[in-house]
Amino acid sequence: MKPIIFSTPMVQAILDGRKTQTRRVVKINGCPITSPKESLELTKEGLIYHSFCSMSGYYKPLCQPGDILWVRETFCEVPYEHNHVPIKGGHITIPKYAYKADSERDYTGIWKPSIHMPREAARLFLRVTNVRVERLHDITENDARNEGVKDPYDYQEPSYYDQPHVRGMEINKSAFAGLWDSLNAKRGYGWESNPWVWVYEFEKINKE
Repeated sequence: MKPIIFSTPMVQAILDGRKTQTRRVVKINGCPITSPKESLELTKEGLIYHSFCSMSGYYKPLCQPGDILWVRETFCEVPYEHNHVPIKGGHITIPKYAYKADSERDYTGIWKPSIHMPREAARLFLRVTNVRVERLHDITENDARNEGVKDPYDYQEPSYYDQPHVRGMEINKSAFAGLWDSLNAKRGYGWESNPWVWVYEFEKINKE
């Protein structure tokens, strides 16, 4: 069982049943692959990277079909006064952890980043059903929908969709392009760079 991090909006999409795929940049020595001249070959165990540089080699994905992932998300330990509710004859204890994706309380100041979530706090578990490699721009309308997107304007300002490289794309793909840039452009591999990505398909399963 391995951890995987999702942003709060993507956790909400998983909870809503809208998200069954995620794309993660293929990185070689920490760098994304964007050149079309390189050749990638996906085998059952991982990725063979053919190029004329020293980074050629064999690389493994985060997971394989059948693996179980536990989701790391923004969370906090519920303060004592909130998780001990008085009742006649004693008290009742509510869950120890709260999750920003659907918490009814705003725990500003004590929310903890997803990277710090321990295994015991996890509440979402995913079974991997398929793994493949493709260029980012190869995403289809249906796959973009399965990435959990909704209204394109939820992800970028309206002016974003007037840019030449976005204008004319299908609606879900346009929305995903905006979502992708909001998460990855600042890291140096925005939509326009069209990197190779791992595509993980999954299904949500019960904690048990």
